Amino acid sequence: MVMRWFKQNVWAAVLVTLARIYIGWQWLDAGWHKMTGGFDATGFLKGAVEKPVIDRATQEAVYPNFVNFLDHFAIPNVKLINFLIPLGEFLIGVGLIVGGLTLAATFFGMMLNFMFLFAGTVSTNPWLLLIAMIVFTAGANAGKFGLDYYLIPLIRKGWKRLMAAMRKEGKTHANIDGRTLPR
Repeated sequence: MVMRWFKQNVWAAVLVTLARIYIGWQWLDAGWHKMTGGFDATGFLKGAVEKPVIDRATQEAVYPNFVNFLDHFAIPNVKLINFLIPLGEFLIGVGLIVGGLTLAATFFGMMLNFMFLFAGTVSTNPWLLLIAMIVFTAGANAGKFGLDYYLIPLIRKGWKRLMAAMRKEGKTHANIDGRTLPR
């Protein structure tokens, strides 16, 4: 009952919209400062590899796979990371503020929050992650007062056309033998 209210009620949509705009501004501001301020993630990435999050009892890295990702992919491709992080933060912020592709923007914002936490940076990440989870849980209601009000029906219509065209060509609902499965 509470979840239905949260996902469908207009007043819940108002509350989620306020939360969405708040975290959107946080992302937009962070991305803009990085894009205009000569952002370089090299020191941050090297620090996260040299001093990973350590389990106090075992003195072992808590997220060894993430440290390996940073060491073997992110650091060698730091120019790509220096481009993607600011642009991603900025676009997440725009998406959340205007309510366009809200759930995608929220998802990618949560992923960035998790990555920063895995690297050992606490800062505002837990707070933003908590608010993002609330927005994400609201589902389509999170974008009710935004571009999603217009975008989601268009996306659904396009998806239905695509599926109908694929069914016509026999590319959907086929099993391993290529025979069409009953619906």
